[in-house]
Amino acid sequence: MTAVLVLAVAVLVIVVAVLAVVNLRSRRQHVAALDEVRRAEAAARDQAATLAANRQLLADALDGAVDGVVVVDADGNIVARNPFAERFTHARHADALAEDVIDEWLARAREGWAGERELQLFGPPREVLQVRARPLRVGGRVVGAAAFVRDLSESRRVESVRRDFVANVSHELKTPIGAMLLLAETMAAETAAGPVQELAKRLLGEAERLARIVDDLLDLSQIEAQEAPTRDSVAVDSLLHETAERMYAAAEAAGIPLKVATPDPHIMVTCDRTQVLSALTNLIDNAVKYSEGGEAIELDAVEDGHFVAITVRDHGIGIPSRDLERIFERFYRVDRARSRTTGGTGLGLSIVRHVAQAHGGDVTVDSLEGEGSIFRFRLPLAATSGREASDVREAS
Repeated sequence: MTAVLVLAVAVLVIVVAVLAVVNLRSRRQHVAALDEVRRAEAAARDQAATLAANRQLLADALDGAVDGVVVVDADGNIVARNPFAERFTHARHADALAEDVIDEWLARAREGWAGERELQLFGPPREVLQVRARPLRVGGRVVGAAAFVRDLSESRRVESVRRDFVANVSHELKTPIGAMLLLAETMAAETAAGPVQELAKRLLGEAERLARIVDDLLDLSQIEAQEAPTRDSVAVDSLLHETAERMYAAAEAAGIPLKVATPDPHIMVTCDRTQVLSALTNLIDNAVKYSEGGEAIELDAVEDGHFVAITVRDHGIGIPSRDLERIFERFYRVDRARSRTTGGTGLGLSIVRHVAQAHGGDVTVDSLEGEGSIFRFRLPLAATSGREASDVREAS
């Protein structure tokens, strides 16, 4: 009996010891868990403080932005809106139109579309606003949208004043330049051979060059002023062949063959025919001036997605890489000495760029010095069918 009692006491002691150990371990685990919870709570508080500070920084940045900014979530609820954009909230008259456009583009952006629109508000005061919107994505999923509103009123006003000034001055210059041309032609015809006749010929050449500059300035001013050119569906092959007919004599005089591809006659572009012909003529004229005799100039057109790319390829002196970014600027000329001898005005490629942009297209160039250049002038397709460019023939 005594042995049984001793054994029972021993078992009890062991059980108590085991329970004590388990309890101690449990307490330690509980304390560790509490410490982990406290650390998580501290980290969460720090993260919340950081987020609040970042949100305040973002709000301060948006408040100082010169553009209006509106941010919405996936359901269209306003997340952020800076003071510039607040002016359109619950607005009346012209500003209410701007708010409608903002809402429209935000709705499109929430569906995954990005875009922009220029809005004319006739006031008073008259304003020009650019509204842009883009979707906001996380992991490829659209979680909201942002709209940006920029006031272009002052830049448009300055641009309008500049255009009017250039147009008015150009018109005023045409009369005295015409008189200079007439006098120079008379002097060159009536003066006997000698230094005076040479001077008269040089005067005539410079007067003609000045007349071309004025004509190009007027063309450029008209293109810039015509924000929405009259557009019709025009066959690309007719544009190519009419351009070739205009430039064939100049190319022949320079000893340069002009080759024109014949695209599918069903390929149409939406354009102002007069402006596009002016742009293509300038591209061919540029190629003629910077090509050597005997090297052909090739005019071609191929479909390029929703556009048609009209290409002008020459095998002339090419364009240095340092100049490629600037050749479409007004009055910029790569080789000024050569331009003086060929009569270049430095406005032709600027006209090309403005025509392309006015039609929702673009113009690009690839060039290597000594090997030639390829200009690509793209316009939106009106309708497409049939083949890409095919047979090549000599322009005549």
